[in-house]
Amino acid sequence: MIKMYKTINDRLECMHSFEAGTWINVEAPTANEIEYISKTFHIAPEDLRAGLDEEERAHINTEDNYTIIIVDVPIKDEEGIHEYVTIPMEIIISNNFIMTICLKQIDLVQDFITGKVKTFYTFKKTRFILQLLYKNASYYLQYLRSIDKAGNRIEQELSKSMRNKELIQLLELEKSLVYFTTSLRANEMVLEKMMRMENIKQYPEDKDLLEDVIIENKQAMEMASIYSSILSETRDAFASVISNNLNVVMKTLTSLTIILSIPTMIFSLFGMNVPLPFMHDPKALNYILLGCVVLIIMGSIVMFRKKMF
Repeated sequence: MIKMYKTINDRLECMHSFEAGTWINVEAPTANEIEYISKTFHIAPEDLRAGLDEEERAHINTEDNYTIIIVDVPIKDEEGIHEYVTIPMEIIISNNFIMTICLKQIDLVQDFITGKVKTFYTFKKTRFILQLLYKNASYYLQYLRSIDKAGNRIEQELSKSMRNKELIQLLELEKSLVYFTTSLRANEMVLEKMMRMENIKQYPEDKDLLEDVIIENKQAMEMASIYSSILSETRDAFASVISNNLNVVMKTLTSLTIILSIPTMIFSLFGMNVPLPFMHDPKALNYILLGCVVLIIMGSIVMFRKKMF
């Protein structure tokens, strides 16, 4: 899908034809749409497809007529395999336009289209890029806080149930944090390279915004690292608790087995064809039962005192 927008009289308008200063948003394009964009805007097809590759790393590259910026964007995992994942978003800057390409619709871009982000102009390309990157870093922080809350909720459930389900959920959150940490580091390298590039015009009023983007990205990196350590330690701690509980259960079952085997041993002995005390006494069975009960009680008391249960 290809949509074109332009800021006119401080309002974002949807355009039906291309004009200078237009923002071109491309989402999940077909092969025909890629061919159309390539011919119309003189962009190599392989450069357009770079932003559609889920494995594409964040980087910045300069061609003859345009500059390519690819950053990793956090999204919620719709397939439910992981809590959150990252996908690439490609930004192409030319003299007359700015283009964003992504393999699916993302909230980051929709915030600009729906007006949630105020005071941005499609013809101020450098500032628009920085606003996109700042909003992207903000989404990382937002999702990191959600991961932290989810981790606390799972921890509370684990303290009550000790099920494998919660441990697996913690593991999935850990994986999301690994994706975030890797992507944030790659995005940081892109930001550092942007500061040194001459192809992207940097205006004095945009300097503070660029610094804010870098600070926001660093903050997200630190949060991801801290949360990852906390979740890892929490998961290991609860795994140890579950293992210890299993050992206690096995110890208890073993002790009960030993205690309950006492009557079996005694009755087996009386079942043998050998002379035994009280074998002609009609009350022998009562004595045996009483003796078994006493032995079981004494054995239980000894085990409780030794904290075997």
